[in-house]
Amino acid sequence: MPPARVCVDAVIPVYNEAHVLADSVAQLSAFLEANLPYEWRIVVADNASNDGTREVGERLALENPRLRYLRLEEKGRGRALKRAWAGSDADVVSYMDVDLSTNLAAFPPLIASIVEGGYDIAIGSRLKHGARVTRQWKRELISRAYNLMILALFPRRRFSDAQCGFKAVSREVAQRLVPRIENNEWFFDSELLLRAEQQGYRIAEVPVEWIEDLDSRVDIVATAIEDIRGLLRIRRSRLELPAAGRA
Repeated sequence: MPPARVCVDAVIPVYNEAHVLADSVAQLSAFLEANLPYEWRIVVADNASNDGTREVGERLALENPRLRYLRLEEKGRGRALKRAWAGSDADVVSYMDVDLSTNLAAFPPLIASIVEGGYDIAIGSRLKHGARVTRQWKRELISRAYNLMILALFPRRRFSDAQCGFKAVSREVAQRLVPRIENNEWFFDSELLLRAEQQGYRIAEVPVEWIEDLDSRVDIVATAIEDIRGLLRIRRSRLELPAAGRA
């Protein structure tokens, strides 16, 4: 498909991000306009914010015809992505964190992996050769320990970084795979990749530059417990889904 005819949705899931949303959207819009050779839209997926995020998102949607504001009344990043991706008619659906911790320079190659490289899913990796990461040692240790746990439970897995908030999926694969994902929170990413590999989908990894957002309000302990429970659930199920694979 010619690049000009490919459409990409860049979803930003948000919860109580009124203080950074406008600046992040402006930065992302400027970057996509200058660097992405495909048609694109930005979707702000607001999962039950109770600050001024709704007002900011609705205003931005009125000001920018290439931005859509989507409101959910229940929390959950995974839930927000499911809703945004399910309602998309774009050829490629993607997402990134609102803090833009991942350098946007990796976004065009991420999308090109699907559009031009024939991959089904593309993910940013902070662990691939060539990646550059700046974060506190505790977060680094937790992340590496988690990815080692995935390797121990799923020794055949081929992706290196399950949790980087920088992913893209072809619409066809998203429509087939996402409805089968049970988790609606932070484990959504890991389940997406594990289910994708079980189904035989091809996953590309793009090394990224990533700088930790010190204002992050993610509860590390609660998220770690959720992740461990999710891994054990999928391990117990032995990924017994009917194999769909590539068409």
